[in-house]
Amino acid sequence: MSESIKIVCVNCDAVNKLPSDKLNAGGSCGKCKKKLFSGQYVNLKAGNAQRHFEQSDIPVVVDCWASWCGPCKSFAPTFEQAAKKLEPKARFAKIDTEKEQRLAARFQIKSIPTLLIMKNGKEIARQAGVMNSSQFEAWLKPYLN
Repeated sequence: MSESIKIVCVNCDAVNKLPSDKLNAGGSCGKCKKKLFSGQYVNLKAGNAQRHFEQSDIPVVVDCWASWCGPCKSFAPTFEQAAKKLEPKARFAKIDTEKEQRLAARFQIKSIPTLLIMKNGKEIARQAGVMNSSQFEAWLKPYLN
């Protein structure tokens, strides 16, 4: 029997346990019954960010952005494409730094876009600025098991 890993639902933020050998098959949330992986990113807020960071056994890739930021807008399709392609190796999430100013301050976001990779409640990587798809995937690769 394989070891279980914890996955936080993107829809209801419930913590789910999934056998690691079934990760690629996806699975559904035990609480809301929706798919755990749909190729979509989750919008993080002060109320759910910590749960995703600390309770998920897979890396959480976070795009810190703002609606007025041109480079953020140009990077958005790259981020969305990566979410569709690379789940379930990672959870993809966004923080709107204008709406979630305290969360942005907590991570000392000084320029946007800034990308973070969180694992087991800790920041393990950070990159500021826009990347194209191949650069983004190359940056992510060492952190995705």
